[in-house]
This record gives sequence, C-alpha cells and structure tokens, in this order.
Amino acid sequence: MKSRLIFWGNIAICFLLRSGRITAALSLMVITAVAVLIFLSALAVGVNDTMIRNSVGLYSGHISGEELPMSLPPDRLRMDGVATVLKRVYSPGILSREQTVLPITAAGVDPAAEKEVTALWKKVVAGAYPEEGKAEILLSRSMAEKLNVQPGDPLDYRPLPDGSPVTLTVSGVFHTGIDTLDQNLAFCPAGVLENAGKTWQAAIFLKEGSDPDAVVADYRNRLSGVGRFQTWKEAMPDLVQLIELNYVSMGIVLILVFGVVSLGIACAFVIFIFRNLREYGIMKAMGVTSGEMAGLLILNVVLMNLAGCLAGLLIGVAAVLTANAWGIDLTAFTSHNRYFTVSGIIYPRLTRFSLWLPLALSLVFSLIAALWPAILVNRKKAADILRIV
Repeated sequence: MKSRLIFWGNIAICFLLRSGRITAALSLMVITAVAVLIFLSALAVGVNDTMIRNSVGLYSGHISGEELPMSLPPDRLRMDGVATVLKRVYSPGILSREQTVLPITAAGVDPAAEKEVTALWKKVVAGAYPEEGKAEILLSRSMAEKLNVQPGDPLDYRPLPDGSPVTLTVSGVFHTGIDTLDQNLAFCPAGVLENAGKTWQAAIFLKEGSDPDAVVADYRNRLSGVGRFQTWKEAMPDLVQLIELNYVSMGIVLILVFGVVSLGIACAFVIFIFRNLREYGIMKAMGVTSGEMAGLLILNVVLMNLAGCLAGLLIGVAAVLTANAWGIDLTAFTSHNRYFTVSGIIYPRLTRFSLWLPLALSLVFSLIAALWPAILVNRKKAADILRIV
C-alpha cells in the first residue's frame, strides 16, 4: 500500500512539474489566499485584543468586586493570576457652586495606584489627575460645563445623606466618551472620603493569560457570601457579542475566498485535463482503474495545495510577526469608538483560529476542487478519449 502511494505520488509530481506554468499560477493563488487570510485572521484577533484591553484597562479591570466589607483587606483578593487589586470607595453626594447644584457619585481612589494601572488619567483634557493628600476632585467635562468651573476652582461637596460638607478644588477635567464614566462619576483621593461608605469596590487586573472565570470561581469558593464578583464578560455583554461577530464575519470571509480560489483551481484543472487528455486515455487503456485515476487527480491538487499552504503559511506568519512588532495605528478610524478610547493601535496575533483555520479550509476546498476534474475523466471511456484526440 505504501509503495503504491509513493508510486502515484511520484506520478502526480511529474504531472505538476510537466505543467510548470499552470502549477505555478495555481500555487500562487493558494499562496496569496493563505498568506492574506492568515494575516487578516490575526488582525481580527488583534482587534478583539485591543477592544478588551481598552475596555478593562481604562477603569473597570478584568474583574469587578462589589459590596466588599471594609474589614476585608485588598490583599485577601491577591491570588495566582492576579496582578493588581485597586480599592475604591463610592459615595453619593452633592456638588455645589454658587446657585448650581449637581448630584454625583464620588469615587475615593489611590491616585498613584490608579495612574500606574488604569488609563483614565490619560483622558484628562484640562488640568491634572488628583494628587494624594490634597482635597481635590476630578470632574467629567459635562459636569464641569454644568457647574461652570475649570481646574483650580473651589467646589462644595456634601456626602449624602447627612455628611459634613467639605471644600474641594477642581484638579482637572476628563472626557472618555463612555456615559457610565462621564455622566455623574467624579474622582478624589480616598482620604477625602475616608468615612464615606460602609463597603468598597475592587477593580481586579489579571496577569497576561489568566482566566477571569477561574479567578472569579476561586473568589466565590474562598469568600463565600462575601461581596459579589463578575468578569468583564458579564459586565460587558455587548463587547462579547461584538467579538463573536468578528469571528463569524472572518469565518464567512475565509469560506468565500477559498470558495472562489477552489473554483479557479477546478476550472484550471479541467483545462489541464483537456490539454493532457491523450495521456489520461492511454493510462485508462493500460488498465489504470477509475479509482486510481481519481486518486491521481486528487493527489495532484492536494500536493499543489500543500506546497502553496506551506509557502503561504511562512509569508503570512512573517507578515503577522512584523506587524505585531510595530503595531498598526488605526486611531484615525477609531477615535469616536468607545472600545478604542485608550488606544487605536492594533497588534495582530497568531492563534489557533488565525493560523489553522485558513490552512484547514484551503485543504478542504482543494479536495472539493478536485472532484469535478476527477468525475470528468472517469465518465469518459478510454476508446472515446483516444478517438477524440
């Protein structure tokens, strides 16, 4: 069996080498399709990575913990896979200036830790991020416009329901374009709101490659009945759907491209068969069975496709690695997109989806492309072929 496969493999290689120009043209189609689609698939993965990185890195983190008791220290939330835990204390209150009153939610944060891990400070459009130890507050642009204030102006803040009023200085103004952050959320050093709440919330940032679902499951086991934890997937179902849509759209593109390529290969092989019809007729007259003839044609297509896939794989991987090293700046096309509010630079990344799906579809469609010419040859008798030629 092995010797017969080697024999027919040698025959298939001879056929391909004999028609070198056609083989080169068809291989170029496969090489181009595989290389381009590996790059596009890796680019789609890179887009998804950027949207996730922007969404969790701006403020929320990979996991959010809510209603955590003050007796629970942040260090209790540090475990395998966790990079950083940020403590935030939220307090509803009222900001006032002259005759203008504005209800807000003030978030007491650690400014140094926030600037080190999150990217919200990069969205400050005027002034600066609050500093530890100063009675300062960071407002959104819409809040600043309603209160008619700018950095350096004083504001009166009174925690609800019956907290003591304090005077805060506007340190800066930010704008993210995300309603949940821009509408009524302001930030100040945690010391200003030291006794403002009975619970605190955690923004948990994970190490590269850590599974947020596994970390949340561990929290729920270790801290049973204490607080509530949810991953970014639970908090942002719209982003999850968008990522899934990207994968579906890319899969459709792959199928359409390889469908067109396989049709071109099938048509070219039909022409190739008609050019070499006499040889096929002689082979049939010599006793080559229909199964062996079909196998020879399929072997021709598969060998050519394998060679094209290998070359396309090398070119595609090289292109992805080059683009990943430099990044692709799409800021001009994503500046108003909430999922690219931090950065519009895309880093294509190879995954099983981006690497193996184009190769698998190429081989599957190559087999489909070989069916038409195989059926065409097998339907004709040797006498009819020789009589024609």
